[in-house]
Amino acid sequence: MKEYMLPCMNKSLFGFDCPGCGMQRSIALLLDGQFTKAFYMFPAIYTTLLFVGLLVLHLTDKSRNYTKFVVWSAIINGAIIIISYIYKITL
Repeated sequence: MKEYMLPCMNKSLFGFDCPGCGMQRSIALLLDGQFTKAFYMFPAIYTTLLFVGLLVLHLTDKSRNYTKFVVWSAIINGAIIIISYIYKITL
């Protein structure tokens, strides 16, 4: 599966990781059942999955309003991505 992964353009062009680096590998680890390693690879993986799930519900289920849940999950997900990125680049 690793041979099909896309390279990080930010890392290729500028030489340092982007905030989303590790997401593809984290998804691959999830598919292999390695949940803890997936979290360590990309700490926002579970909130990203929650956000995508809520977004799909919001777009498909028009009988309920999921707007607040989508917005709050996006804010929480963005905060986790930013915090983990700052932590990663300061090490």
